[in-house]
Amino acid sequence: MQGRRLLAALVSLPLGLLGLLTSPLGRKFGIRWLQHPGRRLYQRLVGQARLERAERDGAIRQTQDAEEAAADAEAGQNTEAIADRAERPAGLVPAAAASDHTSSEGVTVSGFNFEEQATEMQAAAMLYEPDGCMEILAMVESLPEALKMIAHVMQILAERSDTEFPLEKEVANGFNDIYALLAKAAAGAEELPAIFRRVHEQDIARHEDPRNGPEAEKGWNV
Repeated sequence: MQGRRLLAALVSLPLGLLGLLTSPLGRKFGIRWLQHPGRRLYQRLVGQARLERAERDGAIRQTQDAEEAAADAEAGQNTEAIADRAERPAGLVPAAAASDHTSSEGVTVSGFNFEEQATEMQAAAMLYEPDGCMEILAMVESLPEALKMIAHVMQILAERSDTEFPLEKEVANGFNDIYALLAKAAAGAEELPAIFRRVHEQDIARHEDPRNGPEAEKGWNV
């Protein structure tokens, strides 16, 4: 899946660059297929890959269920034969991995996967085609809150590692250290919207406070 996502990004990148030229024309003349062709191609390719992954996972689950059912039946038949063997206490036997988990390099990973989410964000950043600079301003103004949410994820993991998960305290402390760093990054990001508005004050005023309306302001064709 990661390979398919990376391939989709590479294939869509040329169209994304072409979209820098075609998207303004598409918006001006109302032609949708000219707008953001790279982004739409990437979304279509990744969507198809996700559909195929879901079908593949479904087939794997069916196979695993059949194998588990057969194993349970065989275990039931052999219960009397192994009754004299020592058994591990049920509470110490690790639970089987859920059937809907994905696998990375032979290690079972749950649906809470940092790498997958980060890969999608990275690809989105590469193919990002804003409709205008005011859209970039909105993105910049939402950045501190987004970083706070990411920091909060680390805070939650630190608390759960300390109180719920069977982990050593050093792991919880590690998550807590990451939370502190991200919290500082979020605080630092709060300065960027003010910088953006200060250095682009006149540009922003044309949109937020146009003289005699937006159409009249277009007279300053810059």
